[in-house]
Amino acid sequence: MPPAAPLVLHGKSLLAGVQLKRGKRTFHAVSPQTSTRLDPAFHECSLADVEHALQVADEAFAIYGRTSVEQRVTFLERIADEIIALGDKLLNRANLETGLPLDRLNGERARTCGQLRLFADLIAEGSWIDARIDTALPNRKPIPKVDLRRMLRPLGPVIVFGSSNFPFAFSVAGGDTASALAAGNPVIVKAHRSHPGTSELVAGAIIRAIEACKMPPGVFSMLHGSGQEIGTALVRHPLARAAGFTGSRVAGRALFDAANARPDPIPVFAEMASLNPVFILPGAMRDRGPALAEALKNSVTAGVGQFCTKPGLVFALGGPALQKFANKLASHIADVPPGTMLHAGICEAYHDGLEKVEAVKGITSFAMSEIEPDSAATHGEPVIFTTDAKNFLRHPELHEEMFGPATILIDAPDMASLLRAALSLEGQLTATVHGTEEEIADATELLAILERKAGRLIINGFPTGVEVCPSMNHGGPYPATTDVRFTSVGTAAIQRFVRPVCYQNFPGPSLPPELRDSNPLKIMRTLDGTLTRAAVGA
Repeated sequence: MPPAAPLVLHGKSLLAGVQLKRGKRTFHAVSPQTSTRLDPAFHECSLADVEHALQVADEAFAIYGRTSVEQRVTFLERIADEIIALGDKLLNRANLETGLPLDRLNGERARTCGQLRLFADLIAEGSWIDARIDTALPNRKPIPKVDLRRMLRPLGPVIVFGSSNFPFAFSVAGGDTASALAAGNPVIVKAHRSHPGTSELVAGAIIRAIEACKMPPGVFSMLHGSGQEIGTALVRHPLARAAGFTGSRVAGRALFDAANARPDPIPVFAEMASLNPVFILPGAMRDRGPALAEALKNSVTAGVGQFCTKPGLVFALGGPALQKFANKLASHIADVPPGTMLHAGICEAYHDGLEKVEAVKGITSFAMSEIEPDSAATHGEPVIFTTDAKNFLRHPELHEEMFGPATILIDAPDMASLLRAALSLEGQLTATVHGTEEEIADATELLAILERKAGRLIINGFPTGVEVCPSMNHGGPYPATTDVRFTSVGTAAIQRFVRPVCYQNFPGPSLPPELRDSNPLKIMRTLDGTLTRAAVGA
């Protein structure tokens, strides 16, 4: 068998399928495993390129927003096929740029392609557009009732920001892009600077799918550049209609504020900070303490703590069982080696966070990996801090996310203290309670508080691991996200990039197929108040 052809990357932004000219400013990806610079140089685009990208996206929307369901289904499935066709060169480049293990990247690639196919299945079935029909009553007294029909329609060009911790699933062809394209919106991706080569490869797969499916070229562009300049310009552009973001609170809030300062504000669906608190009740600690300690260790250190669902706070009622649990957890943590973090910036921020927490009065650094980190790598070592509930309430800085393999174990003297701690929390993606069946049944007050604080409640499990399915909710009150009503994972994510349109007294041929009397797509519709697949008048 001949040797595989070497990977050649051009390092340029892709605007409607065309490589942009070389920019004046360049940057390189850096291997987090060796701290060495990776070729090639990547060229930052200009503000003029942003203008051009939005113009062609808006022109494409006039065509793409009216494509048939069958065309978009074929397009989404072809993107998935083209990503798989990249083979090992995609996985190997992602491994170089992120330090993530090949097994993890292989699984994430499967998730990404699965998301694309999931949205293809969603729009093929068709009922997601929430068609509602109220037929006319011309003889109604004293005023005749007009014919009204309503459904969801795409917004227009959507800006997607690549995420560092998921180079496939939350980046160029990730869930934001998949859901926006499925709904009928063009997408402009601002590629993440830590994995630009990976982004280029996936962008190329999308462009090949556009060509094969004869979609308008402006339906997709990918731009390289700084988030502060290019990212802000994208959300401020008058033709942009929405944005999806996963990252830090500082960056997400900056984009949100920029979008809301426009003369015509647009939604920025930003997923940001979450501590994902875990509450362990006495019966669970008594019956499953050692198993909980090991499972917590696994959840905190998975992916070097770089999951947005990592449990960053653990509350438990004090006593001998808690001390045994803490000691067992400490022994597990001591054996976990430091791991390679995604890039130097995240590694530095993690260690700054550790120092900030360690400086808080009443905090104890209880456990740490006993294995020395590699000075040449962006290593993050697991750390467990301990404090009590009273001290936790006293120090707001303990309510800030540490993005890495660290958590704080908090001793509460009684249930009242546990409830006060829960009430003090900001919005979260998840909240978890461990308890016996009787304890869970009695924990109505705690669960009621957590229901107001988090977007996903978990009983006797751990939050890391987000199932991609219709019932998943990956969102939560601010600062977990900027809009608590939506999810960025699962089929409901498509709801972010659509708006309702009502058609009054339209003649049948002028209606979208989803609203026509005959129901040619055989979707579920609300017809005169009844959910049905029946045709009007049947």
